[in-house]
Amino acid sequence: MPDPTEIRLERNRRVLIVEFDDGQSFELPCEYLRTHSPSAEVRGHGLSEPMLLTGKENVNIDKITPVGSYAVCLHFDDGHNTGIYSWPFLYELGATMERNLARYHERLVEEGLTSG
Repeated sequence: MPDPTEIRLERNRRVLIVEFDDGQSFELPCEYLRTHSPSAEVRGHGLSEPMLLTGKENVNIDKITPVGSYAVCLHFDDGHNTGIYSWPFLYELGATMERNLARYHERLVEEGLTSG
């Protein structure tokens, strides 16, 4: 599994940029990171996909705290700070972002929370 070489928050764009030593670079929107958090609040216990969170379009990251040498804790400005984002988890979020965001939008439409 690749290791990160740089983690940079662009607050004005609400994007976390993570670069890995295999050359991959991902621009991960804060809303995406918040709605796909690895925390129990979002992942539940044994859910096949994250709980459907809404109203996170303008969420941003206030602080990034290292967790050992294997992860970071993202402190969001909505008070959420319980997700531990391991390097493999961040890499997976980046690699599957297009599919995950498409499914997230599909679920919002299914629930009548946005138009298709």
